[in-house]
Amino acid sequence: MSVARRNNVKVMGEGAVAMVFAHGFGCDQNMWRLLAPRYASRFRVVTYDLVGAGQSDLSAYDPGKYNHLSGHADDLLEVIEEFARGPVIFIGHSVSAMIGLLAGIRAPERFAAHVMIGPSPRYIDDGAYTGGFTQADIDSLLETLDSNYLGWASNMAPAIMGAPDQPELGLELAASFCRTDPDIAKQFARVTFLSDNRADLPKLSAPTLIVQSSDDLIAPVAVGEYMLRTLPNAQLRIVDNVGHCPHLSAPSASVEAIDDFLTALGNR
Repeated sequence: MSVARRNNVKVMGEGAVAMVFAHGFGCDQNMWRLLAPRYASRFRVVTYDLVGAGQSDLSAYDPGKYNHLSGHADDLLEVIEEFARGPVIFIGHSVSAMIGLLAGIRAPERFAAHVMIGPSPRYIDDGAYTGGFTQADIDSLLETLDSNYLGWASNMAPAIMGAPDQPELGLELAASFCRTDPDIAKQFARVTFLSDNRADLPKLSAPTLIVQSSDDLIAPVAVGEYMLRTLPNAQLRIVDNVGHCPHLSAPSASVEAIDDFLTALGNR
C-alpha cells in the first residue's frame, strides 16, 4: 500500500522547504484548514491523516504497531521521505507533537524545526510534575471511553475545544470524534493518555516552538513551562485562547507565533 493512500496525504505549494502538519487525537487533517493554506505560497505544505483517522486507509491499522506512538512516528518519517525534499518544519497538534518528537529523535537530519501546539509529554501528575490530571482522572476517562465512546465524545468535545464564543467548533470536534472507529479511538486514547515522553524531551536538538493556550483543559500552561525548561532548544508562546485547539479557535494568533519563530530561523 502506498504511503499516500495509507495516510491520505495532501500537498499544496511548491516551496523549497516542506511544512508537514499532523493532527491530534480524534481529529483529521481538516483541522488545519485555517492554518496550512496560509503557508502554501512560501512552503511545500503536506497534510495527512494518522492511520485510523480521517480518510486514512483503515485496512492499514495494526493494533500491535499502533500500541505505541512510535508506530505513528514510523509513518511520519515515511511521509517525509516521500513528500519532502529536505529537512522539514513539522507542526504537530497535541499527541502528534510527541509523535514528531519521537521521529525527530530517530532521524534528526529530517527536521529543521518543530512547532508543537498544545503538547504534553505526560498527562498525569507525578510528584512535582503537573500534567493536569490525576491517575484516577485518566482511569475514569478511559473507563467512560470503553463503556460509552459516542456519549463521551459528544459531551467532552465542546470542553476540549473550549472557544465559548464559537460553539460551532465544539460541535465540529464532536462530529470528528464520532466519525472515528470506536475501537481504534479507544486504543489511541490509551496510548495517548498513558504515554510518558518526559525522558525523550532532552534528546530533541532541533529548534522547537511550543504554542500553548492560556486556558487549556488538556495541556495547562504548567506543561508548556516544563517543556520549555526541559527541551534543549525551545521557545514558549502563550496564545490568549480558551481551549486545546488554538489553530482553529485563534488561528491569527497561532500564525503570528509561528511566523515570528520562522523569521527567527531565517524562514520568512
